[in-house]
Amino acid sequence: MKFIETRQFRLRIWGQQLMLEVDQIHVAYGRVKALYGVSLTANAGEILCLLGRNGAGKTTIMKSIMGLLPITTGTVKLEGKTISKLPAYEVPRQRIGYVPQGRRLFPELTVSENIEMGLMACNEHNETREWVLDIFPRLRERLNQQSSTLSGGEQQMLATARALCLRPRVLLLDEPTEGLQPSMIEQVRQVVVRMKTEGVAIILVEQRVDAVLSIADNVTFIENGRDMKTVTANYLRENPALLKEHLGV
Repeated sequence: MKFIETRQFRLRIWGQQLMLEVDQIHVAYGRVKALYGVSLTANAGEILCLLGRNGAGKTTIMKSIMGLLPITTGTVKLEGKTISKLPAYEVPRQRIGYVPQGRRLFPELTVSENIEMGLMACNEHNETREWVLDIFPRLRERLNQQSSTLSGGEQQMLATARALCLRPRVLLLDEPTEGLQPSMIEQVRQVVVRMKTEGVAIILVEQRVDAVLSIADNVTFIENGRDMKTVTANYLRENPALLKEHLGV
């Protein structure tokens, strides 16, 4: 395995197709700067985890990729095509699924209707609906139930199912295990690993370091709106002092 690193980009060379490239993006909330030249890549069939303290900029990176926050300079590319100039509603149509922190379901709609909303983005139909419900059989039992009445774990399932309705090439997950009981955390983990084996490029924001190290391929540390270092998960397991250096744990 070989890494090429410059200030402009970080590329993994291993005969694997580059899927998503974030290149030197700067983002601000009004006059308040939030990201300062962040660069990262996510390859097909790999999991990249973003680790950092609260407020480091991890969620901002995810929102910027999805076009929910304007990028002042820099680019986001999918398979070499610039997508950072697209309006936000066009980004999911590039088959980039997003499971935001807090789930952000349509609470007044049923489980079935939330799934239909996901299918509409890329004009997917019944075959994809059945595929998603096979992944989350509990949702099949609750199709007519209003989503706001689901348990926290079931809502996380539904948010993930909605993203999978795009048949995504890239999947972004922001704190998917937050507030979940261990059994639900394991189900989320299994789905993430399954998507990896199916060739999806995954970017994961997660605070539970043990969960990260069990499934991630690479880890990027985010600090004060900057990407400080990218290492393999194996390297991080062998050098836990990095966690104290960048996270204080």
